[in-house]
Amino acid sequence: MRSDGRSPSSRDANPHGRGRRWAARRANLSQEDGTPANRARGGRPLVVDLSSLWAGPLAACLLEQAGARVIKVESRHRPDAARNGNAPFFDLINAGKQSVVIDFKAADGLAMLHALLDRADIVIEASRPRALAQIGVDARQAARRGATWISITAHGRHGAAADWVGFGDDVAVAAGIASAMADGWGGPLFAGDALADPLTGITAALAAWAMWQSGGGCLVSVPMVAVVAHALALYRPDRAMLQHWQAMAQADEHALVPMRDAGRRAAPWGSDTAAIRAALDDGSPL
Repeated sequence: MRSDGRSPSSRDANPHGRGRRWAARRANLSQEDGTPANRARGGRPLVVDLSSLWAGPLAACLLEQAGARVIKVESRHRPDAARNGNAPFFDLINAGKQSVVIDFKAADGLAMLHALLDRADIVIEASRPRALAQIGVDARQAARRGATWISITAHGRHGAAADWVGFGDDVAVAAGIASAMADGWGGPLFAGDALADPLTGITAALAAWAMWQSGGGCLVSVPMVAVVAHALALYRPDRAMLQHWQAMAQADEHALVPMRDAGRRAAPWGSDTAAIRAALDDGSPL
């Protein structure tokens, strides 16, 4: 058996084998194969974004900018906490997405969620596996029917670490970024705000697009700690570069790179719920 649990012959039996693993190999992600969808290449994928805060929404944002249609799904009882944060930033990574709010505690809400997931070409979520299992969501089943499922976690989907909670800062430290900076600086050095989030968002978007383009039918685990470790393996700044960055940070209290105003705003919370529900009920195209 391979380290990812598949037999050596499974790659040979999969006509998309090498291409489908390009993105995963690049960042040491793990992938479980389902059934690639029988469809023509190209087109516009439907992305269901179940994630919140930064990494997952950024991945969905990049897919939207690449041409995907994105539906952002939030729990009625637990909205995306980023809505209460920096409004321009929230707009920046959520503009262009439709907004659906679902009551995950109600039978009709769960029915709507499952119907939406059944239609999705790509699903992005950042929940611990057991949280989705509690509401009857099976990522492997979605992959078996042909979807590309992107599972963003702090430390992976398997073993005790699957239940660990992690955020951008502590996950980056766990991946070794603090020691990497200390090696070049001579002591502890802060290394960017929640650095694991943007790195993971970009990696997840690349993996999602590459897998969807090659037919989908896969579950890709994107552990934030693995993404940061991969980035550190590619590049470690030397002391001169660290001193340059520190000088830039100390020279101005404002952001080193001003936030770009894309000229678009995120859809109001739940503004598309009724229309999406109606389309699901009557079988209309989403």
